[in-house]
Amino acid sequence: MKLIEKHRSFKGYQEVYSHQSKITKCDMQFALYTPDNCIDVPVLYFLSGITCTEQNFIQKSGFQEFASKNQIAVIVPDTSPRGENIPDDEDYKLGCGAGFYLNATQEPWSQNYHMYDYITKELPDIIGNNYKFSNSKVGIFGHSMGGGGAIQCALKNDLYKTVSAFSPICSLHKSSFAKDMFANYLDNNQEELNLYDPIMLVRQSKKKFTNIKIDVGLDDEFLKELYLDDFEEACNSVNQKLSLNKHQGYDHGYYFIHSFIEQHIKYHASSLKNIQFNFSL
Repeated sequence: MKLIEKHRSFKGYQEVYSHQSKITKCDMQFALYTPDNCIDVPVLYFLSGITCTEQNFIQKSGFQEFASKNQIAVIVPDTSPRGENIPDDEDYKLGCGAGFYLNATQEPWSQNYHMYDYITKELPDIIGNNYKFSNSKVGIFGHSMGGGGAIQCALKNDLYKTVSAFSPICSLHKSSFAKDMFANYLDNNQEELNLYDPIMLVRQSKKKFTNIKIDVGLDDEFLKELYLDDFEEACNSVNQKLSLNKHQGYDHGYYFIHSFIEQHIKYHASSLKNIQFNFSL
């Protein structure tokens, strides 16, 4: 790993690293906030939304204060592969900045766009091999594209014990944000998309969380594209507890995230102290 940035922030350090990824076949960057007393602390992954890099969250959310207070390490990966030879598109909903946390199956995207494997396999291995954080107290959360990504990653992997989201895209089948991705990355293959769709997954998953926490602004300009009511209905149908908190006056951006980030950090830190999840056979 190559250290790109290091900044003192509250009682900890905000760092950014670069490394060569075997999964995406390019250099990737991720941010890491480490509290001063970091041995065996819980770990929280944050997945960002479309057009973002790791920089948006670490500069705009103000999470460092609360990660420091709650003694939790926070890892923020980039949203896609990037580089001179990486496929891209002029549409912001496709290509660099829009990896959708899945594994593309269609050329030319399938050469590099394997963000699901990167997030759930390669990056956790890097963290586990280089730091002495807890390997059992791990949570995941995210925003928009990353909120939906956090939910689908959490439902499919034992690694994550807690999950929450800001304004997540819950239906990759219906949301216009995912239309171009579906056609280009997965060739409109419904079965492939089902592997990453939060609504489909929560209906089918044997994994049950003590709670899934979601916050959304009612003045969110993309509210209709999130399909949160459909996700709530799906959770209710399988007895998955969901705390869906709707906030008057808030939109889709980082002012909203900044307003409620403390609650999310505290939620994960508190829940990870007493891990409670199970598999219903």
